[in-house]
Amino acid sequence: MPVKLSIANDHAGYQLKLAVMSHLREVGHEVDDLGAHGEEPVDYPPYCAACARSVVAGRADMGIVIGGSGQGEQIAANKVHGARAALCHDEYTARLARQHNNANVLALGARILAAELACDIVDVFLSSTFQGGRHQVRVDEVVAIEVEESRAWAAAQGADQP
Repeated sequence: MPVKLSIANDHAGYQLKLAVMSHLREVGHEVDDLGAHGEEPVDYPPYCAACARSVVAGRADMGIVIGGSGQGEQIAANKVHGARAALCHDEYTARLARQHNNANVLALGARILAAELACDIVDVFLSSTFQGGRHQVRVDEVVAIEVEESRAWAAAQGADQP
């Protein structure tokens, strides 16, 4: 079944993004490329946040963020409330990210993965489904932490006001 995806990258992830997008389009998925659009050095946080926001807002079913290691991209995407980004280096972690954590953003490391393996990981991520049950309880607990931290941050900001 075709999926609508948002994809973002930094300069290190540009070439892998092109390979992944080509693969996704070949198998019938719709891909919204949010940049970066070249190999000139850029800061990844705005791109990854845009991708995660696209997913959370419902403009995309899933997101993919790609950088050199994928770690910073995952961290940036996870700062968006409602995003559950998972850094995956193999099919097993991609499957569990979806089945157990209901991940909605996949992070990939272009300096770690060959294009063929990255595409296999993407395919597993997209074809796996959340199992719910005991895992839903844990996802709900993660969401509760997110809400609690938002309130604490907002309260701290308000305390700084005159």
